[in-house]
Amino acid sequence: MSVNLPNTIENQLLLRLSPTGRDRIGAQSDCIELLSGSVLYEPGHMIEHAYFPLSTVICLMATLPDHHPLEMSLVGNEGMVGASLVLGVPTAAMQASVHNPGSCLRLSCVQLQAAMIEIPELRTTLNHYLHRQVMQLAQSAACIHFHDIEQRLARWLLMTHDRVHCDHFHFTHECLANMLGVRRSGVTLAAGLLQHQGLIQYTRGEITIVDRQGLEAVSCLCYSASSM
Repeated sequence: MSVNLPNTIENQLLLRLSPTGRDRIGAQSDCIELLSGSVLYEPGHMIEHAYFPLSTVICLMATLPDHHPLEMSLVGNEGMVGASLVLGVPTAAMQASVHNPGSCLRLSCVQLQAAMIEIPELRTTLNHYLHRQVMQLAQSAACIHFHDIEQRLARWLLMTHDRVHCDHFHFTHECLANMLGVRRSGVTLAAGLLQHQGLIQYTRGEITIVDRQGLEAVSCLCYSASSM
């Protein structure tokens, strides 16, 4: 669903551009509203659009046959979805689905390629972001292998908190299990431990961050490394 373009572009990547560059992107893009659970890409399928979140949060998920999907990265207004288009690769490597509903700017694959030619600073900015995203994915893979569930849950909650810009958000048990790559019973245990420590409140999928600093202390070092 298209919505009115905001007066101020709130995507952090686009804010790095000059006012002229931002105006060009604003004129060429559509501002749309994304609904929770909407799937934007499927692995192996063609990428038709690049998305620059404003208030929405999009998750990138690795999928394997006979296994539940595993969340590898969250993208909010600090980044973009469809970064492989910067390399000229129009095929999705992971599933991209809407984690939290909200607005974003959308450009077609053709529009993005043309914009990177017309606005050289855009290509430079997106190249830097692509490098950062690769590093974050590597960090996530290591985190899943080496760190315990409680630490990883604290990390994902902090990453979500950074992107939704509010203390309260919704997570189903299934969603948390996908984030962590564990059974739902593992989610219950880890969330219960964080709640017992007074760091969060968690009831029927509704999560409230109570003690942000305490949550950072419990989280593994991967959170600070991926936030750099």
